[in-house]
Amino acid sequence: MLCDHSRPTDGRKMTVNGLIYWLDMAGVIIFALSGVVLACRSRMDPFGMLVLAAVTGIGGGTLRDLVLGVRPVFWVTDPTYLWVILATVGLAILGFHYIHRLSRGFLPVADAFGLALFVVIGAHKALLLGTSGLVAVLMGMMTGVAGGMVRDMLARRVPMVLREEIYATAAIAGGIAYVGLHALGAPGPLAIALSLMTTLGLRLAAIHWHLALPTFAWVVIPHSSPAPGEPVAEGQPASPPPIDPPRPKVRVRMIRPEQSRRRKRP
Repeated sequence: MLCDHSRPTDGRKMTVNGLIYWLDMAGVIIFALSGVVLACRSRMDPFGMLVLAAVTGIGGGTLRDLVLGVRPVFWVTDPTYLWVILATVGLAILGFHYIHRLSRGFLPVADAFGLALFVVIGAHKALLLGTSGLVAVLMGMMTGVAGGMVRDMLARRVPMVLREEIYATAAIAGGIAYVGLHALGAPGPLAIALSLMTTLGLRLAAIHWHLALPTFAWVVIPHSSPAPGEPVAEGQPASPPPIDPPRPKVRVRMIRPEQSRRRKRP
């Protein structure tokens, strides 16, 4: 997903663009593998596995390039991305029985690694194209989130980004870390490493401890009128019962994550 789509050669010193390229390939492999795992659990055929692997691996970058006006998109200029996805799916089919033995925690953890890598890729490319820091952060989040959203929707699952646990917030934090360090003139490898640690650390912590942001919900507040038969103060005339019962008040209140989980329990 580099701006110039150039691949590093063996005789050339590893540059930031070269490091980004190989991180991009690693992210494509990880995200494609997460698509294969979900396809297996959804009992899809090999074509379905290929579709989920492709949309997860290159979907976010494709949408990012379209938004940034990059023509043609990165995988058209460099078909290596397509070959990597095909190879990942082929190896996964050969190891089909091992994939079924993977624990339930493998998919969100693999998705977290892919998210961290793609956030850096998206923010880096946006900065190369001369966008502002805010746009670069949004492009990093889009690159990391969009492919997984399409994958989950095709598998008829609630996308991870729409669940309670911290997801998009981790991507935004990682993007801010990379863009901020880049603006401060930090070395490229240092900015990449700290951004990866920020996104990955927040996402893995959210998975392990079920961390979530507070939500806002409509809360019904019952009317505080005296209950029937409640004694009235001495000397105060008893008020006749109301003809129409008062309507309860409805307010928007912030619900903490632990309160939201308790309400969902039967």
